[in-house]
Amino acid sequence: MPGLNADILKPGLKALYYSGAHRVLAPFSRGVGLIYMLHRVSPHRQSGFAPNRGLTVTPDYLASVLAETRQAGLDIVSLDEARRRLRDGDCNTRFACFTLDDGYRDNLEHAHPIFAAHDAPFTVYIPSEYPDGRGELWWVALEEIIAAGSSIEIAAANGSAVLPIITDAEKYGAFDHIYRNLRNMDQDAQRTEISALCARHGFDMAALCRKLIMTWDEVRQLAADPLVTIGAHTAGHYALAALPEARAREEMKSGADRIAEELGVWPEHLSYPYGDPNSAGPREFRIAAELGFKTAVTTRRGVVFQEHSEYLTALPRVSLNGEFQSSLYTRLFMSGAPFALWNRFRRVDAA
Repeated sequence: MPGLNADILKPGLKALYYSGAHRVLAPFSRGVGLIYMLHRVSPHRQSGFAPNRGLTVTPDYLASVLAETRQAGLDIVSLDEARRRLRDGDCNTRFACFTLDDGYRDNLEHAHPIFAAHDAPFTVYIPSEYPDGRGELWWVALEEIIAAGSSIEIAAANGSAVLPIITDAEKYGAFDHIYRNLRNMDQDAQRTEISALCARHGFDMAALCRKLIMTWDEVRQLAADPLVTIGAHTAGHYALAALPEARAREEMKSGADRIAEELGVWPEHLSYPYGDPNSAGPREFRIAAELGFKTAVTTRRGVVFQEHSEYLTALPRVSLNGEFQSSLYTRLFMSGAPFALWNRFRRVDAA
């Protein structure tokens, strides 16, 4: 999801890299492995107004990360193998897992051939309503509505206000304002609000889902490759921590059950939608373990340490972000140094 301000972060990351501080910190910060997080893989680079640009990397960049990961001496392994190593304390060689959220069609068309060429296992997390054609990719819908419009109506203190969205700066300002409001809403109110916005602008969110997301037949095609693990991403992609406990549990369980219904195998690995501390916390980590998931991943930034063997349903990830497609950042992220500083050298963040 949007949130990283690349223009602010890049100078600091470059200073960390070119100073060599990341190499000094690496023995303390690199951990025993890392779990890469991706969403979309496409050869088309977006320019101009593209607030979701960070969710997409190119096939060439993905291939370079795979190559550099192996050159750095890491084993690229499945989540099952990563879990085994953590549980057995078998982490003499660092590992890397690759994970992709949401089940975009480009995972099959563009990402899968790259992983296959590198003989690299990977996991795709599926929200079950998405291949059913009922997925609400509201952040993409919001981008497309603003990109196509010249004005947009928003809620205001006295009812509503109309914002001009002609320039890129105006479009970014409107997107940021609406996105943050939607993320902070009650989950049902959020979906009602975005549905009303789509209706006002004649935007078909169901058609967007069908255009971008794999069908169940395509998921089966992907799952037929032994390199691929299909994981669960709940049913409707809600921020679980914002739901009552019984409903959060049902979102996790029903999403996994629906995948089992279509693929014949119950998914043993879970990704929490959004994955930040406001969307998944100790309650969700406990429920995931109670439901029988072997691992569950967050979007909390960090590498994996041996201590995570006790927190397998609260695993951090390293985002391969479309704004940071450079080997400089790849090497920096593999050192773990930025995350050590970000987390104040706390190895496990499961609170």
